[in-house]
Amino acid sequence: MNMDNRNVYKIHQKDQVGEVHIADDVVAIIAGLAATEVEGVSTMAGNMTGELVSKLGMKNLSKGVKVELGEKDVVVDLALNLEYGYSIPEVSSIVQERVKSAIETMTGLTVSEVNVRIAGVNVENK
Repeated sequence: MNMDNRNVYKIHQKDQVGEVHIADDVVAIIAGLAATEVEGVSTMAGNMTGELVSKLGMKNLSKGVKVELGEKDVVVDLALNLEYGYSIPEVSSIVQERVKSAIETMTGLTVSEVNVRIAGVNVENK
């Protein structure tokens, strides 16, 4: 199976008919989607606005996300821009919980760490 030389994780399940491989880009997109759905998160650092993402595709959500796939677990590093006025510790904690839950639910992988770096604060009025 050709996965374009990307890092992939092979899922092992009992009584499985074939193989399932998950590319690290897929895990990064799941993390980016989960993070940007949290109130107070403006964008992924270095990312475009939500309107452009919907036009250009989900691949852009993986910007600002680094995924390290181990044999049995995943470490996720996120760089976020927050909206002005939100509590950094509260928003970061919610992002960590949601990203961990989304990845584990959708992939079956165990997330050992979700590290959040606040890269900026959006002070523009909407």
